[in-house]
This record gives sequence, C-alpha cells and structure tokens, in this order.
Amino acid sequence: MPIHVVFVCLGNICRSPAAQGVFEQLVHAAGLDELISVDSCGTAAFNIGKSPDARSVAAALRRGYRIDHQIARQIDDADYARASYVVAMDRMNLTNVTAWAPSGYLGEIKLLMDYCGHAGNTQIPDPYYGEDSAFDQVIAQIEIASQGLLSYICEKHGLALAH
Repeated sequence: MPIHVVFVCLGNICRSPAAQGVFEQLVHAAGLDELISVDSCGTAAFNIGKSPDARSVAAALRRGYRIDHQIARQIDDADYARASYVVAMDRMNLTNVTAWAPSGYLGEIKLLMDYCGHAGNTQIPDPYYGEDSAFDQVIAQIEIASQGLLSYICEKHGLALAH
C-alpha cells in the first residue's frame, strides 16, 4: 500500500496547497512517485472549489513549484482512510484533525514543523492577511520542513532516495 501524505491548513488555498506542491516535487526528485502520494485539504469549508490564492501561486512559482491546478476541498473520512500522515500547518488545525480522526486511526497526525529542527517555531503562519513577502517566507519554511518529512518517511519505511 502506498504511503499517502495529506497536508492540512484552514482554507486549503495558501499553506497546504504550497506544501503539497513542494512535497510532490521532492518526492518526484527522490524517485518515489510510485511509493508516496500527496494531497492537501482544509479544515474549513468556505473555500471548497476555489483555486489557491494568487499570492501563494506566485510565491510557489518563484521557487519553482506549480500549484495553480489544485482545487480547495475540506478534509473528510476518506482522507483518514487513505492517509499514512495527516500533516497540519498550525496548532489550531492540528487540534481539529486530531479531534476528527476516527477511533482506531493508525496514521500519524503531526505539525509539519515537527519534522525538522524548528528551533521552537512549530507553526507555519497563515499568510492570508499579510504582505506578499509572508507567502515567500511560508514557502521557505515549507521547503525545510518538507525535506525533514521526506527524510523521516524514508527512514521509517526503509526507502532509499534516488541520486
């Protein structure tokens, strides 16, 4: 069974689509497309069907990631049934996805920043109400944490990275 990672933020238009794009590219570069699948969603329903925020799309593109094809959706029971890892961007969303997990869920639910040496900064801040530069900072944080997550998954599952 493939390893499935789902990234979760509030509305699924800024942080989690960016994390999906970054992680998909890392997985592809590692030659692990057949073993690891990636998705994203939000805890709130207000953006269902929308494209990622244009500022997030632009920030991701500046770093070489395409996320404009993604469509916002809300987490549901199918995510828990499929996901080996439910990865939240902040504590509020971590609290929600933990509370909503069905009893007996065997996957791992953690903050993205828990997979890297975060020096006390455990949350990826929501850039929605900030300046455009906040989106660039979010992408940079996601890149570092995503590399840590991929290393963690490879070690835990005995996967070798392609060189």
